[in-house]
Parts: sequence; C-alpha cells; structure tokens
Amino acid sequence: MSVATPVATSRTTDARRGANRRVSGGFLTTLTWLLAIGFFFPVAWMAMTAFKQENQAASDPPTWFFTPTLDQFRAVLEGGTMVYVGNSVIATGVSTVLVLLLGVPAAYALSIRPVQKVSDVLFFFISTKMLPVVAVIVPIYVIAGQLKVLDNIWTLVVLYTAMNLPIAVWMMRSFFIEVPGEVLEAASIDGAGLMRTMRSVLLPMVAPGIAATALICVIFAWNEFFFALNLTASQAATVPVLIVSTMTSEGLFLARLSAAALLASLPVILAGWIAQKQLVRGLSMGAIK
Repeated sequence: MSVATPVATSRTTDARRGANRRVSGGFLTTLTWLLAIGFFFPVAWMAMTAFKQENQAASDPPTWFFTPTLDQFRAVLEGGTMVYVGNSVIATGVSTVLVLLLGVPAAYALSIRPVQKVSDVLFFFISTKMLPVVAVIVPIYVIAGQLKVLDNIWTLVVLYTAMNLPIAVWMMRSFFIEVPGEVLEAASIDGAGLMRTMRSVLLPMVAPGIAATALICVIFAWNEFFFALNLTASQAATVPVLIVSTMTSEGLFLARLSAAALLASLPVILAGWIAQKQLVRGLSMGAIK
C-alpha cells in the first residue's frame, strides 16, 4: 500500500493536469475563433452589402435576407474605373521596382558591408516615417505646383518610392544579416566579384525576404490615399480616390461604396494569397535559429 498510494496519487495528478490542459486549450481555441470572426466581420459585411440595393444597404434594422444583385458592380465598372486601376498599377508597380533597386544595395551596405555609424544611418531612414504626412503635404504641393507636376502619375511614383524605401531597407537588412559569412567567404575564394556574389549567392538566399518586402510595398502603395487625394484630380487619380468618388450628396451610396471597396481589395488579397508562402517564409527568416 505504501508503494501503490504515491503511484495512484501521481496518476490522479497527471489526469487533472491533462484535463486542465484540454480545458485551457479549448478556451484558447474558442477565443481565437471569436477574435478571428470579429476581425473578419467588417470585411464580410462589406462584401454582403456590395450585393444589395441601396435602399437595402441603408435600411434600419439591417436587411439580412435579400436577392443578390450585380448592379453596384456594373455602376462602378461603368464609371471609368480602368483609368483609376491603370494609374494604381503604374504607381504601385514602378515604385515597388524602384524601392527594390534602391533598397537591396542599401541593405547590403548596412549589413554585410556596414558603413560607419550604421545605427545613425538606420535611424535617419526610419525617422522619415515619424513625420506625419499631413505636415509635409503643403510643401510637397507647392513644389509640385512649381514644377508643374500636379495630377501627374510620376509624382505619385516618386512619393511612393520615398514612402516605402525606409521600410524596405530595414526589412532587407534583417534578411541580409541572416546570411552566413562562410558563404560569402567561399564565394570570394572562388573568385566571384561583388555583382556575381549578389546575383548568384545573396539574392537567391534572400529571395523570400525580397518577396515579402515587395508585397508589403505593393500593399502600402496600392492603399495609399492621402497623397493621391491631394495631388491628383482626374488624370492621375488612383483606386482609393475612386472609392471616395462613389460617395454622393444624395446619401445613398453605401452599396456602391462597398462594391468599389471590394473590387479595390481583390488585387491585394489575391497577391497575398498567391505569395503567402513566400511572405510567411520571408517574415519569419531569422526567427528560428
């Protein structure tokens, strides 16, 4: 009995611990699902509203059961949407390419071949993101007006490049730091120069990081609203400006606004879904040693 009693007590304790783990695990799972549904609910409501008529979208109490319609999507697409989409594609695509062309060498110089006072340089880069955008819109507007580049898509390209470059440099630097020094030494021993090392060794190793950086730059540029609203009119307006243009003085615009927002979100959602493996891998580089 003296031997069996501790054994039985130990088994009882283990059973209680297992039960507590199951209860806590179930609670965390339920809480996670509730949070996920809470975050996703506005998106689901927007998508549902896009298929309603305007009177159904503005009804109080809300209309839960209705006959879906594509009228709002037709209205958005018939309003010269492709001009806005084309401007967003140009501004987003060109600025992202420029960010990568400038950010990759800068990140290389700040990580593998560090310059003097690296911390000061990095702080200078990130400090440009600390200034509120509204504080710089007036001088930017004046300069663009003097140069006669208001309502010009290339003005947005320059601004989006400057906006995303600090984030890209910081992200790419963290990826370059994870590259083992032995790999670079082996490439140097084999006689590879700087460009050959970058092209054949470094870039393939940090490709997931480049993909993650590019996707984040695309998201930020595609969704940018403040510069596009204040520096464009009709020639260079982008998709976020199109969404605002669906708001009318009559007040019945909720369904059309939801349709425009859903269409504007689809390219970014599809890009994130297609590149999700590269994005997760890139953002987790260096997280596990």
